Amino acid sequence: MLLPFSSPNYAGSNKNGEKMTTSTEKTGPGLRERLNDMWTIGLQDRELTCWEEIEQSGEIPPSCCNFPVAVCKDKMFVFSGQSGAKITNNLFQFEFKEKIWTRIPTEHLLRGSPPPPQRRYGHTMVAFDRHLYVFGGAADNTLPNELHCYDVDSQTWEVIQPSPDSEVAHPEVAERVAAPEEAPSFSSEERGLKKSRDVFGLDFGVTTVKQQPTADSELPSGRLFHAAAVISDAMYIFGGTVDNNIRSGEMYRFQFSCYPKCTLHEDYGRLWENRQFSDLEFVLGEKEDRVRGHAAIVTARCKWLRKKIIQARERLKQKSKQEIEEEGQALSQKEGICGNVKLCCLQPLLEVTIREAEAQPFEVLMQFLYTDKIKYPRKGHVQDVLLIMDVYKLALNFKLSRLEQLCLQYIEASVDLQNVLIVCENANKLQLDQLKEHCLNFVVKESHFNQVIMMKEFEHLSSSLIVEIVRRKQQPPVRTHSDQPLDIGTSLIQDMKAYLEGAGIEFCDIILLLDGHPRPAHKAILAARSSYFEAMFRSFMPEDGQVNISIGEMVPSKQAFESMLRYIYYGEVNMPPEDSLYLFAAPYYYGFYNNRLQAYCKQNLEMNVTVENVLQILEAADKTQALDMKKHCLHIIVHQFTKEYCYPIHCPNEEPPRGRADLGLKRSPSCQTCDPSVSRSFLTS
Repeated sequence: MLLPFSSPNYAGSNKNGEKMTTSTEKTGPGLRERLNDMWTIGLQDRELTCWEEIEQSGEIPPSCCNFPVAVCKDKMFVFSGQSGAKITNNLFQFEFKEKIWTRIPTEHLLRGSPPPPQRRYGHTMVAFDRHLYVFGGAADNTLPNELHCYDVDSQTWEVIQPSPDSEVAHPEVAERVAAPEEAPSFSSEERGLKKSRDVFGLDFGVTTVKQQPTADSELPSGRLFHAAAVISDAMYIFGGTVDNNIRSGEMYRFQFSCYPKCTLHEDYGRLWENRQFSDLEFVLGEKEDRVRGHAAIVTARCKWLRKKIIQARERLKQKSKQEIEEEGQALSQKEGICGNVKLCCLQPLLEVTIREAEAQPFEVLMQFLYTDKIKYPRKGHVQDVLLIMDVYKLALNFKLSRLEQLCLQYIEASVDLQNVLIVCENANKLQLDQLKEHCLNFVVKESHFNQVIMMKEFEHLSSSLIVEIVRRKQQPPVRTHSDQPLDIGTSLIQDMKAYLEGAGIEFCDIILLLDGHPRPAHKAILAARSSYFEAMFRSFMPEDGQVNISIGEMVPSKQAFESMLRYIYYGEVNMPPEDSLYLFAAPYYYGFYNNRLQAYCKQNLEMNVTVENVLQILEAADKTQALDMKKHCLHIIVHQFTKEYCYPIHCPNEEPPRGRADLGLKRSPSCQTCDPSVSRSFLTS
């Protein structure tokens, strides 16, 4: 039976009860070698347990030590660590099923986006929900104490700012398994090179402390070689080496705040994939390939295409009304739509001709407009790199700075010895000077040049390009550094925010009526974000193009309605607490694709409930059947009864007591005589 070498390694486990071990450093008599092998042992049947070495493939991490691993979404992640004399900040993921390693690229992240943590060693990494959390370690002779978070879905990093009332947890309840009265401690004599076989346990069911921590307790200081674990919805950090090589026996607890992820990009991406409610049809290139889209999204994201769409609308206005109706009827028959259903798609699609674009790269560009990202093809594959080069050319023509950077960083990261000449030739043909410059610099590198000029592809290069390569090798140009800030363009959220605030007014195609007051909006955006509007526009679209807005039986205030539109258009959840009263039930009524808005509304209300407004919030919670919020309000009333009974529930015909907070509810709180349900619910509870 094979056994892994004794090594200071880090391990993770998958959901099948197997322990996966990545060896890091072989130790023993005369041995000091870092490894990158992987071993597994089954833990479910102890009689059949044996070690097996995993045959790894893909971009295997280099031999390394002092790094952590974490398992998230059936994948194992490895971040940073010491690799010989080199320390990197690479993040690798391992697929348990395929047994393939992949390095998570950072090249695709826009410059100006949050960078990954510094390279480091001796740190910890844990997984919770869809995130990885990295804390501590030694980073370039410093001991940082920032908590870094990596979103596995969006592949982005950020630094978590803890709430101001963070507390330190004391280790009085930690205990040695064999001697419950003792806790792990480190005396001055034990701070040398001494190993211990003691095992300590912490009972998480009795984590009360003897001394109440103050609200302004310090955050954990930077440290390395500490321990971290996730229990329930909190991360615990214990021990480690802090400043001046002092070993710590402190324990800290970090409470996670887990909200449903924002589905804005996925919702718009689904709209692009199914092409429902399309009102545009782009006619592309000499082959006149046709690609459908939505004016609301395209005009919000790209000014160049917006201008083309406006020109096409002007040409359409010159057509006779009869021609438009005939085209609409032909379209409805083609789509198989019943003639008695009044739908927006009975209108003919607006044709927009773009001779500069071919269908495949244009579809990649459209995917970016809807989702703010592109699905990267196989890294380094020649045809895929050439496709992204065509997309890059379109991005330059359409002045999409953000897409330019995405394409450029992908191509630069994909250039290698096998494709550099083809990429360079194509960049020269398309007049992509920045990309051509990158390829030339790659070719003339000392480690690349001799291999490149011996390739067959080099013989087929244009003579002008060969001359340029030779001259570049003989006399490299002086590199100049530009101090001008890089234009990274605007994001999907920024563009949709501007669109809602007025930039999209001329493309509105639906009227939302709030208590008789009209609010222009865009059908495609509403349908993408709400299953309620999607069903309405697909099956029983009002003939006059007007929709009355309510949340159940309650009509929201104008301010709350605008907060809901901000959430629909660009995912904004920040709002005053009075808006949260109305919108708490909106996710269920309008069929949003998760309860993110409700989670924020609940937190907003709980953090802003006071003695002055608790009765109004209680009644609103009762009407919207927000049971958790109702229970929270009743709890406050019971514990603050001596103060609360001074605030009577006033009749709707009476003025509210002076100095009492008014949340602006359209239906004012009732007295017991008018509506005794609130008093009954309080008494019976």
